[in-house]
Amino acid sequence: MRVKASERGAALLTVLLLVAVISVLAASALEKLRLSTRLAANGAAIEQARAFAYAAETVATIRVNSILAQDAARTTLAGGWAGKPYALPVPGGIATLTVTDGGNCFNLNGLVKQTEPGLYVAQRNQVTQFVRLMKLIGIPGQVADGIAAASADWIDTDANPLPMGAEDSAYLGKDVPYRTPNTLMTDPSELRAVAGMTPEIYDKVVPWVCTLPVAKPSRINVNTLQPEQAPLFAMLFPDTMDLGKARALLLQRPPDGYDSTVDFWNQPVLGNLNADQDAKNNETGVRTYWFDMKIDVTAYGVQLTQTDLLDATHQRAQIVSRQWSDPA
Repeated sequence: MRVKASERGAALLTVLLLVAVISVLAASALEKLRLSTRLAANGAAIEQARAFAYAAETVATIRVNSILAQDAARTTLAGGWAGKPYALPVPGGIATLTVTDGGNCFNLNGLVKQTEPGLYVAQRNQVTQFVRLMKLIGIPGQVADGIAAASADWIDTDANPLPMGAEDSAYLGKDVPYRTPNTLMTDPSELRAVAGMTPEIYDKVVPWVCTLPVAKPSRINVNTLQPEQAPLFAMLFPDTMDLGKARALLLQRPPDGYDSTVDFWNQPVLGNLNADQDAKNNETGVRTYWFDMKIDVTAYGVQLTQTDLLDATHQRAQIVSRQWSDPA
């Protein structure tokens, strides 16, 4: 069949258009294949980094158990284990693990007490202590009162707000309404949703708090508490100890620590200061029951940070939570 001379240009244009469309489709398919290959490689590298983190986790757990085995009754800073990065070479990079005392913090879940399974009641004395801590780190008293009460209301299972607190009614009227969970917090970041909390206040508070998976105050280890953590000790007193005294007291600690809390509280310098009785009996100790573990892995072009919480309330430490994130 002959093509008319007047139609030859149209035919050529059609062929060129088809070639252009096929080229675009081919380029698009090639780019998707390249992206898929890259994602698969990244996924494999991330999984490998996690495997290295698990290996480092095992090493750190053994290290923690060796610390506990040295003295079952007390934990000290002997050996320089607390906060000291420990490097582990791995194929294609390095894993760095850091272990710290995970109980030297204000346990937000200690704002309540469990009365029955799944039922939590606010602890007024812990609300007061949380207020003291916030005031010591520079948060105005009235603001601290509201945040501490609202934090307890966030966890307790009743619908009655504490004075200056906040229950569901305080959150349901927001642009994006939500309710209080009425159970223990799983991460300090939950504080962001509590009434009265702002990003600026959260940044100040979060280094001092934790969410241990128990509805009781954390037990501060007077043998491992660092001088820069003085607010966690000063909060145990009803506004009778300033940060300077608290730091000085921690700096005077014997090199091998205290044998018991009795030895610690019998110091003459503490004679004229009135600490809460609960603080003496239940909120201070000479043994560490929780450890924080941070593992930074850099391998095969991937960076990964894993954080673990170890429960050392029994004879051997066990991992109870694990989180992953990008390096800070």
